[in-house]
Amino acid sequence: MNKIRTRFAPSPTGYLHIGGLRTALFNYLWTQKNRGQFLLRIEDTDQERYVQGAEEKLIATLENIGLKPNQKPLTQSSRLKIYQKIAEELVKKDSAYYCFCSPERLDKLRKEQQSQKKIPKYDNHCRNLSTGEIKEKLAANQKYVIRFKIPEKQTIEAKDLVYGSIKVQSEDLDDFIILKSDQFPTYHLANVIDDHEMQISHVIRGEEWLPSLPKHILLYQALNYNQPNFVHLPLLLNPDKSKLSKRQGDVAVEDFLAKGYLPQAILNYVALLGWNPGDDREFFSIKELIKNFSLEKINKAGAIFDLNKLNWFNAEYIRQIIAKRGEDYQNLINQTKKILPDHSDQVENLLKLFGSRLNYLAELKELSPWLWQLPDYPTQLLIFKKSDQEKTKQGLKEVLELLTTTDQKKWTRENLDQILQQAVKNGLTAGDIFWPTRVALSGLEKSPSPAEIMEFLGKEESLERINQALGKLK
Repeated sequence: MNKIRTRFAPSPTGYLHIGGLRTALFNYLWTQKNRGQFLLRIEDTDQERYVQGAEEKLIATLENIGLKPNQKPLTQSSRLKIYQKIAEELVKKDSAYYCFCSPERLDKLRKEQQSQKKIPKYDNHCRNLSTGEIKEKLAANQKYVIRFKIPEKQTIEAKDLVYGSIKVQSEDLDDFIILKSDQFPTYHLANVIDDHEMQISHVIRGEEWLPSLPKHILLYQALNYNQPNFVHLPLLLNPDKSKLSKRQGDVAVEDFLAKGYLPQAILNYVALLGWNPGDDREFFSIKELIKNFSLEKINKAGAIFDLNKLNWFNAEYIRQIIAKRGEDYQNLINQTKKILPDHSDQVENLLKLFGSRLNYLAELKELSPWLWQLPDYPTQLLIFKKSDQEKTKQGLKEVLELLTTTDQKKWTRENLDQILQQAVKNGLTAGDIFWPTRVALSGLEKSPSPAEIMEFLGKEESLERINQALGKLK
C-alpha cells in the first residue's frame, strides 16, 4: 500500500457525466503527482441499468479527453465467482446471513414503517433463522439474498480526508444486502473486494457515497482487509444550487467534446470545481494541475457548475491556441474538421475569421452559412443610420473601383482595411463606406469586419457581392 494507486469506477449506464469526469480527473492528478497508477474499473453489476455500448463510450471519452488509465480496465461482471465465494465465506464466519424475505414482504414492511413515520430499514426477520430452517429453504430452492450482519451496540468511526471523522451508531444501520438474488454483488461488497485486490491506496469518489462509508468500514473489518484512505468530493450543483443533472442541460462530456469544447479547457475548468489552488490563478495546463494538486485543498462545500464560465474558459483557450500556433493548433484544426466536414479545406480560414468570437467550435455552424450562400437581405439594410441611399451608392462605387484594381497578392486583411480607409473622401464618412460594404458582403446586420470577410471570400466573390448590392440600390 506504499504506492499511490487510485481508481475511477463508473457504471456503464450511459454517458460520462461531468461530475464523473471531475472524479476521474482528481484520481488521475493525485496518482500523477505521486508517480502512482490511475486505474479504471467498470462497475456493471447492476444489470437492470446496463446500457449496451456504454462501456466502450466511457473508455473512449476518457482517452479523448486525456485521462488514460495505466492498465486494462477491470470489469466486475467477469468476477462474479469471486464475490459469491467471499459472500459465502462471510456467512460461514457469521458476519452475514441468508435472507429469504420476498419483495412483497419487504414492500409491506417499508410502507408500514413510512406510515408510522419511521426510517425504513430491514427488521432482521431472517437474521436468527436456525440451521435447519435455512437448509430447508435452500433445499426448496427459495430465492434468497445475503445480508451483512451489522454488529450490535457499536460505534463505527470512519475517517475521510475531506470531511474528517464520521461516527455512526450501529443501531442506525440496517443489515444491508451484499449479494442479490441474481447472484450479482451489490456495490458495497464488490467495491470493497476490488479496492482491496487492486491495492487501491486512495478511494476518491463523490460525496453521495459518504453515507455508505460506515458499511464499507464494517466490510473491511469483517474481511480483515487494510483500509485505504477515503476522499469524498463535494457535489456538483447547478447555479440555482440544485444537484447537477441532465434535466438542467448538457452534462455529458461526450456532448461537450462533440460541440467543440477543447479537452484542456474542460479539464482546467473541472479541476477548479471543488478544488482551490490557494491563489487567484485560473489557467493551468495539465502539467501545472499535476504539480499544484493536493487533497488538502479540496473543499467541503458543493461546487457550482456554470456553463457561462466554461464557455469563457473555452473561448480563451481557442483564442490563445490560434494566436500562438503552437503544438495544440493542429489538434484544434482536426477537431474543427470533425465539426465542419463539408468545409474541412477552409477550417484554418474560418478560425482566423471567427476565432475571437467563438465560445465553442460548433458555433461555426451557426456563424458561417452566409459565407457559402449570401442571404436575401432588404435593400434598406445597406444604408447606415446616418447616411442615405445616394451616399451609400457613391460609397460602394468608390470601394468597388479601388478593389477592382487591387492586386490579388495584396488581398490581405490589413491591406484591404487600408483600401477602405482610402475610400473615405469627397464628403463620404466611414459609415458610408464600411457599413454598406460589410452588409453587401455578409447580408447581415452583424458580422466580422469587411476586410476580414473579403480576405476569406477572395477577390472574385467579394466584387460579385458588392456589385449585387449596387444592383439593389438602382
